[in-house]
Amino acid sequence: MPDSRFFKSIGPCTVGELAGISNAEILEKDTQSKVVTDVSPIASAGPDEISFLDNRRYIEEFKNSTAGACVVHPDQAKNAPEGMILLVSTEPYLAFAKIANYLYPEQGKSSHEEQDELISKSATIGANTIISPGVFIGQGARIGADCKLGPNAVIGDGVIIGDGCYLGPAVSIQYSIVGCGVRCFAGSRLGEQGFGFASSVDGHLTVPQLGRVIVGDNTEIGANSTIDRGSASDTIIGKGCRIDNLVQIGHNVVIGDGCVLVAQVGIAGSTHLGNYVLVGGQVGISGHLRIGDDVQIAAQSGVMNDLKAGERYGGSPAVPMKQWTYQAAMLRSMGRKKVRNNG
Repeated sequence: MPDSRFFKSIGPCTVGELAGISNAEILEKDTQSKVVTDVSPIASAGPDEISFLDNRRYIEEFKNSTAGACVVHPDQAKNAPEGMILLVSTEPYLAFAKIANYLYPEQGKSSHEEQDELISKSATIGANTIISPGVFIGQGARIGADCKLGPNAVIGDGVIIGDGCYLGPAVSIQYSIVGCGVRCFAGSRLGEQGFGFASSVDGHLTVPQLGRVIVGDNTEIGANSTIDRGSASDTIIGKGCRIDNLVQIGHNVVIGDGCVLVAQVGIAGSTHLGNYVLVGGQVGISGHLRIGDDVQIAAQSGVMNDLKAGERYGGSPAVPMKQWTYQAAMLRSMGRKKVRNNG
């Protein structure tokens, strides 16, 4: 369920109302009057919430879900748990996007546009915190003690920042809960709109991003790095991580404790990294993957599959390090043979 300090729903609504908005068909016609209070991810949705299934990776979660209602493709209706109300659509992601937009028409709106003063009177600021010129602090934000906020930093409505944090110049933090001792360097962006949209013949419909960014204690986030807020679940950065400059972390990504991400790493949405993962510079990681604990990934690798814990990987597509070095040696050998033959 979206955090009410950041997002305001117009619900509750009936299943029949949501079916009409999304152009989905209710399989059990006598359930149209069922009341739905909110949207939620399939794994955590409760009996009064609606979710969706659009990726085969999550079929097992769908089978075990306690969601009261779910938007699904007709082919997946057979996998629904008993008692779940199904709204079937050949485009379940698009149908769910319409529902989420209807329930959250004001998502993404901030007090930046209507707040007269730079620091809201409803904000709370801890002892010995230093606020530089041009800092904006939104309504209901809470800043801990002994923090330093650099010039022109922006703290959005409802944001919570723990004790002893440093925010460099022009840092922007929205829809986020930040732990203690976190350091965000110049220009970093936390909680911006995730890259989510449903495509159809009519164009691209933006999917409301209703999750947060959660940052653990003593993590550092480099200059001009971006961490998108979750689409429904949260984007989570563990304790003691080190994130270099110019890193992009997509929505719903979960990064474990003590991870190191070197410059220009890009992690697509909903991928999970275990604890103490080391990712070299310019690595690209596809979405919806699982990277085990203590994995090391060589620079400029392209990760397209799950990676087992404790292993080292390299190449594109990334393979175990021994296999990658063997492939590289074979290519060099083939190149030498070609040069000799042409000579």
